[in-house]
Amino acid sequence: MSARAVVFDLDGTLVDTAPDLTRATNHVLALHGRKPVSNTDVKGLVGFGARALIRRGFAATGDPVEEDQIEKLFRLFLEFYAANIANESVVYPGTKQLLDLCRESGIRLGICTNKPEALSRALIGGLGLSSYFGAIVGMDTISIAKPDPRIYDETLRRLDVNGGRTVMIGDSETDVLTARAAGVPMIAVTFGYTPKPVKEFGPDYLVDHYDDMWPVIERVLHS
Repeated sequence: MSARAVVFDLDGTLVDTAPDLTRATNHVLALHGRKPVSNTDVKGLVGFGARALIRRGFAATGDPVEEDQIEKLFRLFLEFYAANIANESVVYPGTKQLLDLCRESGIRLGICTNKPEALSRALIGGLGLSSYFGAIVGMDTISIAKPDPRIYDETLRRLDVNGGRTVMIGDSETDVLTARAAGVPMIAVTFGYTPKPVKEFGPDYLVDHYDDMWPVIERVLHS
């Protein structure tokens, strides 16, 4: 049998990172005398990066941020987030059981994310998940971000999966577009971070809980 792989998005798919991202956003806001924003405010913008979180945070709490300050604020955000990356972030229920099933079945596992690679590795390591993943590719790994399919292809290359059956699991329009561009099926989780219901973006499959994911993966990788 040719190699098989499951490639995951990270934030909002494997891990609920909103609490720590919210804390980092509020750290930057507090330095400038602003009120905090909520997890709900942050969740809809996670896929757009930290700069978007900063802009939204400032707009929601007073005058918009001055653009010439964005990079300074971004560095402050990253510094705080890197030091507190897995304080409150947790894997979604059923995630570890699914990863175990995949590993026991010989399915290779990778992460393809628009989070920087070093932060992604720090998060996965902090949650005790590093041993599951043969590849973790971030937006800065090869200076290409989703939805460009080359970041997905790089993940497969690092997993040594060439021509086998693969599937992407994500939570957003960006993930759907990435899978389409790469020509692979896409399973969307409905509990992630997206300003609109992910079903509106036309994923191949929808899953509400990781307890229901394994039969879908089996069907996709054996069809």
